[in-house]
Amino acid sequence: METGRILMELRKERNLGQKELAAYLSLSTGTISNYENGVHYPDLDTLCKLADYYDVTTDYLLNRTSSRYSTRKMEQRLNRDYTLSDVVDAVLSCDSGSIGHLMSYAEFLLYRQEKLKKASKKSL
Repeated sequence: METGRILMELRKERNLGQKELAAYLSLSTGTISNYENGVHYPDLDTLCKLADYYDVTTDYLLNRTSSRYSTRKMEQRLNRDYTLSDVVDAVLSCDSGSIGHLMSYAEFLLYRQEKLKKASKKSL
């Protein structure tokens, strides 16, 4: 996917018009349109502002990686003891068999969480 399409998708995910984004960046709507249509590319300063605004990396915006997670997001505390980065590091240190078990357990936890949510809604 090209940079323009990525920028357009991120803007639409946030339900923003080009006008709102242009105002935030102090640019014209035409400039935003040109970025999204691949006519022009943002300069380095604007690229960094866009990455910060959408909380993604500049590499993601430039289509150098499919990972959207910024450093700020990776250092987010999931609880008192762990950050998202801690979890990723733990997963990366597992062998493929352990990762399969880990994913199965994560799916079970998500299923149980959803089941508990539904049960609590019924009791209200």
